[in-house]
Amino acid sequence: MTDTNDAAELVRQSKLIPALQKAALTDGQGICTSCHHDVFTTAGTDRCEHVHRQAQGIEPSNAPAPTAVADVADVAHPRPHGWEVLANVEDFLARFVVYPGADERLAHVLWIGHTWFMDAWESTPRIAFLSPEPGSGKSRALEVTEPLVPNPIHAVNATPAYLFRKVSDPEGRPTILFDEIDTVFGPKAKDNEDLRGLLNAGHRKGAMAGRCVIRGKEVCTEELPAYAAVALAGLDDLPDTLMTRSVVVRMRRRKPGETVEPWRLRTCGADAQVIHDQLSEWADSVSHLAGASWPEMPEGVEDRDADVWEALLAVADMAGGRWPEKARAAATRLVAKSKKRPPSLGVLLLRDIRSAFSGSDQKLATEDLLDKLTAMDEAPWSDLRGKPLDSRGLARHLSKYGVASKNLRIGGRVCRGYDAGDFTDPWDRYLPAPQSPDNSATSATPLQTEPPKRSGVADVADLPDHGGDPATDHRTCQVCGEPLISSDPNVTTHPNCEPQEAATYTAPCTGSPLPTPPPSPPRDPRKDNEQTSPPPRTHQPKAALQMGHRPSHPRRPRRPSHPGLLRPCP
Repeated sequence: MTDTNDAAELVRQSKLIPALQKAALTDGQGICTSCHHDVFTTAGTDRCEHVHRQAQGIEPSNAPAPTAVADVADVAHPRPHGWEVLANVEDFLARFVVYPGADERLAHVLWIGHTWFMDAWESTPRIAFLSPEPGSGKSRALEVTEPLVPNPIHAVNATPAYLFRKVSDPEGRPTILFDEIDTVFGPKAKDNEDLRGLLNAGHRKGAMAGRCVIRGKEVCTEELPAYAAVALAGLDDLPDTLMTRSVVVRMRRRKPGETVEPWRLRTCGADAQVIHDQLSEWADSVSHLAGASWPEMPEGVEDRDADVWEALLAVADMAGGRWPEKARAAATRLVAKSKKRPPSLGVLLLRDIRSAFSGSDQKLATEDLLDKLTAMDEAPWSDLRGKPLDSRGLARHLSKYGVASKNLRIGGRVCRGYDAGDFTDPWDRYLPAPQSPDNSATSATPLQTEPPKRSGVADVADLPDHGGDPATDHRTCQVCGEPLISSDPNVTTHPNCEPQEAATYTAPCTGSPLPTPPPSPPRDPRKDNEQTSPPPRTHQPKAALQMGHRPSHPRRPRRPSHPGLLRPCP
């Protein structure tokens, strides 16, 4: 760096000033050699205005500058725009990592960009690279992220005390890259409550961790900040408290046709350093814009999802170009995809209970509800930690949603059970609206809630109206006894009901024919449902039974033995 006059002379001798003068003839055209903004915009500093004036010949070349003039090397290699910097980051990441889709790659780029403006955000999202199997590129994603973010810490099995003090380091807030996070939140993880608190609460600016420190004979309190950008990588899923604060990237193993470049820091570090410098310079030039205005959220991104994407969309707006449009489209799709993740056990229970109540039964006994739950295919209720769901476990799970069993009268008996009306509020809050029959894939075959009708015989409720003719109303078939529908008063049977031939009765002693018994009266369908109660049984005292007395049952009537009472054969 030379003094001011020598630097201005070098700029003039480099033959770049005529090009600047030609570009600056029209307002709004031409690029400043210092900040690379438009010549006549108000975004330039005093130093930029000084260069503008020298380029137009308005200010003499030997006039003192407020600050040092840029070197010739800086003029020859202008800083790229924000959209160009993010495009370079995206191309660099695509060389070494295979993402599930373009949306996940774009979210990773924006997350790297947001780490350069940590002081401007109210909350920082986590980005979680998760996969069901190892060898899916999770650790590689953290490795290529490390040279692109400020103050990276690649933590593996780090202690909470180390991370807390690194976050509060006066030299600068770190960017934590935590690999093998399943060792912290997995089923075998123990004694990691402090680390879990750091990851859960550190997304919000101003979060502090209180500690007691002994200095000599005094016990002092200190507050350690927990706010820091964190990238995670591990197997399976994370707790819901962390999943809802993260942009989740579901990594997968590469297919045979998917190839990437091998990552070696000794060979790829130079390219990464160039992009690192571009991100740093761009962040310095637009740092005054970060946090000045909050981005507009797309439809469907709200509440906790808005907290996650707020900083990422702000980075896209500062970059310009097509990044604002691409970022909002990616946010909408990724948020919709995150809603399809497997529900919690409590939400799954509410969903299956709604299916159990989908019929006409609005009250179910606890035993009946448990039978329906355990009979569902692919449901976990028949095997919860080796045992089926019981009434106590059901009550414990439902108590979190304000639902409890109560005494109900079901089928003439009083028992403990659940009413569908008590589930209305939890269903509305935690479950999506049930699909209407018009939009259902099986709308052509609706659920049959009534028993099927008997084939060949019309139901009484479906009989047509014949105008109230007494000749055709309330008639029954003389053969089957079912309702008869005919306008002809002479018809007494159905077409398919043919009367049987009269049987001939003969006397067993002489073989002579006997008179045909009269036909039985037609059956009345209205009396079919009447139940005849059996005759009451005579109560026998217990003492009588013990002493051997025979119970006094009603005796059969004796057969008459007088010959005159017998009917002789004709």
